[in-house]
Formats: sequence, structure tokens, C-alpha cells
Amino acid sequence: MGVVNLENVSVRFGSNPATQVTALENLNLEIADHQFAVIVGPSGCGKSSCMDLVAGLNQATEGRTVVDGVTIEKPGSDRGMVPQSYSLFPWLTVQKNVEFGLSLSGASKAERRERANHYVEAVGLTKFKDSYPSQLSGGMKQRVAIARALAVNPEVLLMDEPFGALDSQTRSVMQELLLKIWQEERKTVLFITHDIDEAIFLGDVVYVMSARPGRIMDTIDVGIERPRDYTVTTSPEFIEIKKRIMTSLHDEVEKALAMG
Repeated sequence: MGVVNLENVSVRFGSNPATQVTALENLNLEIADHQFAVIVGPSGCGKSSCMDLVAGLNQATEGRTVVDGVTIEKPGSDRGMVPQSYSLFPWLTVQKNVEFGLSLSGASKAERRERANHYVEAVGLTKFKDSYPSQLSGGMKQRVAIARALAVNPEVLLMDEPFGALDSQTRSVMQELLLKIWQEERKTVLFITHDIDEAIFLGDVVYVMSARPGRIMDTIDVGIERPRDYTVTTSPEFIEIKKRIMTSLHDEVEKALAMG
């Protein structure tokens, strides 16, 4: 199972009421088991705050975050994280980076090697398994980060703008690779992006957030048949969903810019 619920969540930073910042306010969000859910919204709207709550890196000021009926209070192996910045250990090879989380979980040497080999192959890096991060391109580093997160077999995969630093061509390839792996693994995914096309292409459902304080202002069931390739981006249904999201976001982006 990998059911995620954010229930009436508010997040405030700072103890002084005069300078306190409300990142999220009365936010409700439900992600079904095996669902690929995407959040889009203006800069500073609290997207990453949502991710941090599910990851257990932060606690809600009000409300609660629940995975499979359990209130989240700290990080756990049931949730795998893929950040934008790769966060690879430069002194470890691709293989050893992917094995790292498994070593923390107490897996045997043979199990670590077997699972790491499987996911290194899944992301197309078998020829580079003995290479170090400094020898890899940005896209290859992100593939290692995805393999490392999946190797520990999490119920929920958390991805915070993982392709944001990549060029457009590499980003397209990575999106297709992610969908291929997701079709096979069927993990519950919470994915954050600024890219509307990326959100629609990847997601089963897209949640559109308001400017700060963040709340869910629109929920869109994508409904485009899977498996998908980039021909869907020119389809009438894709364009219609994109128009809806852009319309929802337009005024909110202006509000976010006005806040500075």
C-alpha cells in the first residue's frame, strides 16, 4: 500500500506573529495507492513544504500527514526521495551509491548487489556501474538517484523537481524513462514540478496550488491513456488540460510575484 493523505494541513514558519510566514493553510490532499500524482504551482506556494511533510522532514503546525493510516513524524524507508540536486556521494561508484540505502537497512551483501544491479540496469547504467559521479552527466546522475531511491523498495516515491536542472532534450528522455519504470513498479508517486507539460505527461492527477499560503485550488484527472509517448503533447485533450492549468495559475503567479 502507498496511500498518502494530508489532512487540514497548515505550516507556519517563525514564532513572532508579526513576521510569521504561512506556507500552507488548510490544505487537503489524497493520493491513492499506485497513483502518479503531480503538484504544480507558483514559486513559493509551498510545494516543497508538502513534500517535506510526506518525507517526514518537517511537521505540520496544524493537521496531520498520513501514509497508510500512520501519522508521519520522521523519515522512513517506506518513502524514497529523489531531490533535484542528485545528492550522490562523490567517493562512491554508481553501484555503491545505489547500494547505500540497502546497507542502512541491514540487507546482506548479496541482496545489496542483486537489487543494485537490477535498478542500475533498469536506468540504463550497467556500463557505468563502476564510474564515479564526477564522470557522469547530469541526466546520468539523476538516473542513479532514481535507482538508489527505488532499490530500498519504498511504498511511496517522492520527487521534488528532479529534472529541473536538465536540458530539455535530456529532460524528455528522463520523463519517458521514469514512466517506463513506473509502469513496471507501480509505486505511489508524489512529483513536484513547475513544468505544466511535464505534469500532464507524467501524471494520473495534477493538483494545482494557489500562491502562498498554499492550498489546492484545482484537481485535474488527466485521463490520457497509458502508456504515453510525446505524441500525446499535441493531442486535443492534452492541450485542453494545459489551458485549464494555465488559466488556474495565471492570477496566482501574479500574486506570487507581487509577494516577492
